[in-house]
Amino acid sequence: MTRLLLAATVSLLAVTSAQAQVTQEDIANDATTTGDVVTNGMGQTLQRYSPLDTLNRDNVRNLVPAWAFSLGGEKQRGQETQPLVYDGIMYITGSYSRMYAIDIKTGQELWQYDARLPEGILPCCDVVNRGAAIYGDMVIFGTLDARLVALDRKTGDVIWNKEIADYRAGYSYTAAPLIVNGLVITGNSGGEFGIVGEVQARDVETGEIVWTRPTIEGNMGTLNGEPSTMTGTLNATWPGDMWKTGGGATWLGGSYDAETDTLIFGAGNPSPWNSHLRNAGTPTEGNAGDNLYAASRIGIDPATGEIKWHFQTTPREGWDYDGVNEVVAYTDREGNGRLATADRNGFFYILDRQDGHFLRATPFVQDISWASGIDDTGRPIYNEENRPGAPTAAAEGEKGETVFAVPSFLGGKNWMPMSFSQRTGNFYVPSNEWGMDIWNEPVTYREGAAYLGSGFTIKPIFEDHIGALKAIDPDTGEIKWEYHNDAPLWGGVMTTAGGLVFFGTPEGEFKALDDETGETLWSFQTGSGIVGQPITWEQDGEQYVTVVSGWGGAVPLWGGEVANRVNYLNQGGMVWTFRLPKELASAG
Repeated sequence: MTRLLLAATVSLLAVTSAQAQVTQEDIANDATTTGDVVTNGMGQTLQRYSPLDTLNRDNVRNLVPAWAFSLGGEKQRGQETQPLVYDGIMYITGSYSRMYAIDIKTGQELWQYDARLPEGILPCCDVVNRGAAIYGDMVIFGTLDARLVALDRKTGDVIWNKEIADYRAGYSYTAAPLIVNGLVITGNSGGEFGIVGEVQARDVETGEIVWTRPTIEGNMGTLNGEPSTMTGTLNATWPGDMWKTGGGATWLGGSYDAETDTLIFGAGNPSPWNSHLRNAGTPTEGNAGDNLYAASRIGIDPATGEIKWHFQTTPREGWDYDGVNEVVAYTDREGNGRLATADRNGFFYILDRQDGHFLRATPFVQDISWASGIDDTGRPIYNEENRPGAPTAAAEGEKGETVFAVPSFLGGKNWMPMSFSQRTGNFYVPSNEWGMDIWNEPVTYREGAAYLGSGFTIKPIFEDHIGALKAIDPDTGEIKWEYHNDAPLWGGVMTTAGGLVFFGTPEGEFKALDDETGETLWSFQTGSGIVGQPITWEQDGEQYVTVVSGWGGAVPLWGGEVANRVNYLNQGGMVWTFRLPKELASAG
């Protein structure tokens, strides 16, 4: 661990902030309070909407830089974090499992924590970290060697450090933790290594496990240190012992809907990707070959870890369409409680908020090839000829038949979070238009080794754009407008009551669009591609906006022809904070 402490500043902060502690009430109210940001998603339902309207469509052109902070020159790569702001301090996680505390008035570093990462970590998709959680006097974040670390938020000293899983078996952790009723809730990463997805709940004060819930059927959950219930029914949808290495990683973390007292997590791809191998000897009629609960959204009781409901977006998944994308709880224009999720498979789903049952789905990207639609029950209507072929059926060698599938395995939408605007009632979804050549190969599980059974090459499908930020009416699925971008979009979106949509591009532009028309109203070049998540807050009567800039993530590592198309983009690592000066707030 390396800590760079500015002793006098930290000492002063410790005195002036002695009574300031983040409570469960602060966390529950984060979506409506404007002086801080204490949750990932700017609220537990992940709407990423701010009620602030000081900064609006008329004056956003007056937004100016307040300060910038460098994450250092040695450890760059993708910077996918969302900042947190509380009691005069901003907390930033960085690549390679680093944490920074920054004075929000000056941009001056207060302390830095660097995790001691061992040799042999196995991160799938860059050495990213997507953020932290705050509770009491602690700031809590996960590390690439699958550990969860609680730090004193004023000094950076370690309070507790716990193992989530064994990194040597392929586990890692990149998501922001979730705090619910005195528990810190985490998922896990590693779906490409034949791990088993799981949600864990720990006592936030001690880090000790309270319950665990695996996301692949046949695996046993625990409660208070004892076996509780099995996930699903053994071998109902998995053949033989394949459930023991079944994937379903919960790598994006989850949301919490207080209205229904439900944790909602996504479970990722089943392992291996080769659906023929996973279902060898298993009938596919009904749900026998669905490989539950991979590629699913799962509602969980936060007190016990019991599964309340599930919805599987891609049963018998064979394209790495995953199922982990965030689920956003919201109230529609008629006052109905709803859940929305934009899946990697290219469809935008609306579920009932109470029990997760399927209501409707519409495509949000073009030229989807693997399915012709979604039926009334929520199951895909497969185009089986677009499923990669089984290796045993290959005409020559061991490679199965190659198909060109849309979207690519990086998805119509990947991890990058969308936003719901309470002002317009629309969702603003960062998406990508691309396809892939994909084929299946033989594979055998070996601990700590990649367990795919597939090969692939991603390709653009349009000449003029890959990225497309889309305003979607959730009541109809209609795309109200879309903003095209040459490079893929890979960062988060934020909306505000001022009628603004903030997001960043891999070309380095941080942009504000009109939420009703998609018109660009303001743009700032940050110097490196943006794959982070913007926030806004109010300080001393002025509205501030922050985003972290730093190109990386899965696209340059896995993007095939697309990666070659954007190989000119520069890496970096900067925190950019902007303000609307009081004297310019009324100026159009």
